[in-house]
Amino acid sequence: MVIINMEKRKNLMKQIIKGILVFFIFYYSSYLQLIPIIVFNIQKITGPLQVLLSCFSNILLVMILFFLYLPELRKEWKIFRKNLAENIDTGTKLWLVGLLGMMIANTLINLIFQSGQANNEQAVQSMIDSLPWIMVINAGILAPFTEEIVFRKTFRNIFHNKWVFILCSGLCFGFMHVLGNSTTLADYLYFIPYSSLGIAFAYMYEKTDTVFTSISFHMFHNLALILASIFLY
Repeated sequence: MVIINMEKRKNLMKQIIKGILVFFIFYYSSYLQLIPIIVFNIQKITGPLQVLLSCFSNILLVMILFFLYLPELRKEWKIFRKNLAENIDTGTKLWLVGLLGMMIANTLINLIFQSGQANNEQAVQSMIDSLPWIMVINAGILAPFTEEIVFRKTFRNIFHNKWVFILCSGLCFGFMHVLGNSTTLADYLYFIPYSSLGIAFAYMYEKTDTVFTSISFHMFHNLALILASIFLY
């Protein structure tokens, strides 16, 4: 019994250290953009160039996360494929619940504060306007993968209690989307709609036991919004 407990503690410590490393890499991943800036001696960063630099750093981040979690990702990909229909059904229901919560929260914040879009959404929209089809790849495919690994995979490896994992994962996901570019109370309150979606993604990971369910629906969500922005606005 003592040996088993020691093994569990050692494994938990490894996951905590790995989680801290992953968050450090994720938080400072924008510094990867310095590689092409230095190599090509870039002096001025325009809007389109910023999108390309962001895409570059996200590609490197995806590669790093793949390397760190490859054995687990292989295992969870098999689970996702084996139970594909069930995973899609579960994911669809939970995504719709998360989306509804997001829409209600956004509506209430807009009605009370007359705030318009969240700052994060405005920043993304500006990047879409600069290079729309690169943003399909960057925000529609790369970002959902990295965010699901960081906020779902990493959290689930550390928090083994179902509800602690779901709440911590969802709330941290929400705060991540408002920190750094918020100046007013309304700006910070946008963590609620983002958290609603984050909790839905965490719950679908917990229910299906594969992070590829939440990755798939996160990609679907982002791609739908980006394509709507491109074709409707």
